Amino acid sequence: MLRCFFPDNEADNAYDIDYRGLYGQGYRGIIFDIDNTLVPHGAPADARAAALFTRLREIGYQTCALSNNKELRVKSFCDAVGSPYLFKAGKPGRAGYEKAMKCMGTSAKNTIFVGDQLFTDVWGAKRVGILNFLVRPIHPKEEIQIVLKRKLERIVMYFYHREKRKEDNI
Repeated sequence: MLRCFFPDNEADNAYDIDYRGLYGQGYRGIIFDIDNTLVPHGAPADARAAALFTRLREIGYQTCALSNNKELRVKSFCDAVGSPYLFKAGKPGRAGYEKAMKCMGTSAKNTIFVGDQLFTDVWGAKRVGILNFLVRPIHPKEEIQIVLKRKLERIVMYFYHREKRKEDNI
């Protein structure tokens, strides 16, 4: 039952993922969550985020930000990094992920999702069959509803890591 929340991959952060290697495997689009995935919650795009999006375009990727936040917040970040976006996306619903792929001209088979939350980001990506990466939150300060979800995420990740250890020992 918990498997629907298990990430396909984990990474310390969105900046250290081997995007070039994934491109070599045929991936062409990346959907990103913004808050606590690329920058602290509510923070503007910084030089590191802008450089990542520039590098991804140079590799050949299409990108799209997918956020449950309001347009003003999402637009300001995406204007700074040069990426299309969808706001009030309704994650973990399927529609936002599907719209993002349509925007990029990609499919579930060649799209990656990168986010910091299991119950919105990862679960939504899994529901549409997108390879996903769960990254550690950038900053510990979060809204109360996210703090509560993090406690549940720890339980899910306990079982995820336990299962991974079993698989590694087979």
